[in-house]
Amino acid sequence: MTVRLSPTAAREIERQRTVRDRPNSLVHLSVRTGGCSGLYYVMDLVDTAAEGDRICYSGNLTIAIDASSTSYLENLALDYGEDLMGGSFRFQNPQAIQHCSCGHSFKTASD
Repeated sequence: MTVRLSPTAAREIERQRTVRDRPNSLVHLSVRTGGCSGLYYVMDLVDTAAEGDRICYSGNLTIAIDASSTSYLENLALDYGEDLMGGSFRFQNPQAIQHCSCGHSFKTASD
């Protein structure tokens, strides 16, 4: 299982860990049904991985991927950027064939 974090995404995750006073937390990624295109990303900081989560590493960050979401998140690249509307994580997913305009909802060929 591979998930890549850009340096800016890693810095923002580290910043959020500090602000939330959770310096040892893991990044948890999953996919849920909904959103404009049928599926959407869920990302949070958690203290421990759930049973069945796939674990991968990016730099000094541990990423736990929900077992039912692995096929949707293989080779995901996660970036972070700021613009006039504020900052947000940006998901670059090779499985996605369609995205909504916000970039947080997507559709794959198998959906």
